[in-house]
Amino acid sequence: MANRRTYAQVRAEVLRRYPQGNVPGGVTVDDIVQLKLQNTYDTHLDIAREMAGVMRADMAAYDADASKFTQSLGCWSGFHAQQMIKAVKRLRGTAKGTYVYLSGWMVAGLRNRWGHLPDQSMHEKTAVADLIQEIYTSLRQADEVAMNDLFKALREARAQGNAVAEQKAIAAIDGFESHVVPIIADIDAGFGNEHATYLLAKELIKAGACCLQIENQVSDAKQCGHQDGKVTVPREDFIEKLRACRLAFEELGVEQGVIVARTDSLGAGLTQKVPVSQRPGDLASQYIKWLKVEEITSDAPLAEGELALFQDGRFVRPVRMPNGLFAFREGTGRARVVEDCIANLTQGGADLLWIETDTPNVDEIASMVAEIRAVVPNAKLTYNNSPSFNWTLNLRKQVRAQWLAEGKIQVADYPDGNELMKADFDASPLGLEADARLKRFQTDISARAGVFHNLITLPTFHLTAKSVDELSRGYFGEDKMLAYVATVQREEIRRGVSAVKHQHEVGSDLGDTFKEMVSGERALKAGGHANTMNQFAAE
Repeated sequence: MANRRTYAQVRAEVLRRYPQGNVPGGVTVDDIVQLKLQNTYDTHLDIAREMAGVMRADMAAYDADASKFTQSLGCWSGFHAQQMIKAVKRLRGTAKGTYVYLSGWMVAGLRNRWGHLPDQSMHEKTAVADLIQEIYTSLRQADEVAMNDLFKALREARAQGNAVAEQKAIAAIDGFESHVVPIIADIDAGFGNEHATYLLAKELIKAGACCLQIENQVSDAKQCGHQDGKVTVPREDFIEKLRACRLAFEELGVEQGVIVARTDSLGAGLTQKVPVSQRPGDLASQYIKWLKVEEITSDAPLAEGELALFQDGRFVRPVRMPNGLFAFREGTGRARVVEDCIANLTQGGADLLWIETDTPNVDEIASMVAEIRAVVPNAKLTYNNSPSFNWTLNLRKQVRAQWLAEGKIQVADYPDGNELMKADFDASPLGLEADARLKRFQTDISARAGVFHNLITLPTFHLTAKSVDELSRGYFGEDKMLAYVATVQREEIRRGVSAVKHQHEVGSDLGDTFKEMVSGERALKAGGHANTMNQFAAE
């Protein structure tokens, strides 16, 4: 469990073991107290258990007040996650309501052994658990570095005999908020059958994941949610994988573990197989009613090797593709999404939904959620504010269409299509209105469409590409060192970004403290007057 004891409690605990303060080997009581307190969690499974409780509390708060939605950014390294949480704490003073999203796309694209791969479950499944482990190691090290600074202030206050500063330092230690936050981990389509899903889920949970997101695609034909060629599985197949995730949580003692059931049906036109219906109205019959079929007649009889279904009192032929997959009727994706979501909540035990959409449209999502909530009133969503959307173009098109319908503008006032992306429209009334809607998009979708959690899947992928491009253009161009100083270092210093003191950020001072604990005056420390990090001031 999390180590949430106060300084006084831990000190008293240590002194009960060593009443005279005589610790074997010359170790001091104060050093033991520091190490115990800066080790904020004993194991990553403890993190999963506590963060599940955090998510459940946040979900309850959202149910009471839809303005209390949560957010995350997708992070492809522990350092990205650590810097995100530090930035949020600088901004808000707390990381509450902030999560880390672990994107399967970025694991495939950036964190596997075979180079940059598409989001098709081609990467080794262990890479997902490895990244969760890495993220929590980074967040816990941020705790250690920050707590070490607080204990340094405590030692300095005592050395100066300043009782007021001593109590202030102790209060800061007792009030310290961990950098550890919940992770929503993408388990793709489960990487195999239901048993494989269960085994992988356990590894993700043991690495610290309190929340698993799983999708209803075929695991060996999985596609990115924003690409074509998606193939869904029958609902009972998907529900079995939801159960596998639940059993993994229960076995490991994470009873409050959260499952996000994602449906890709809105953009999926194919299914892997035709499930067997046992009775009218069951999951299978509700699924196969959307299949694209052809009537069997004397002019178009059933051929050798073809399949037939009995629907609505007649035999029909399901349309089968050359690869053996079956097609759904066009225009049925929305209805299938609603049915998917209801089944996942009522029969699959999912806690949150994820509806993968092709455009960011509040009205469209809200209308689907309204139908779901007619059956499950407290249904809540995680929504992918995806970089796969052209946000500028989509929002400008939405404003243009609305203003045309309302008679506010004429067709000739603004062009249709990609021309709306031009910078010429940035300061136009339409451009400003679209930006205003972007600013409140997450607030609106949470209030109107039941979105408990807003995330961006791939921001650190795109941010890295943009930042490296920006620096490279200047550094390898005319500005040389000015490019680095102006675009990176000055901004770090002026914003109080702790990473500007990069030696401190990765634990140099933390290491010095430990050396002092075991070596005293003999410690060979990296800090001191000759350390160039003294030139910088940060948080």
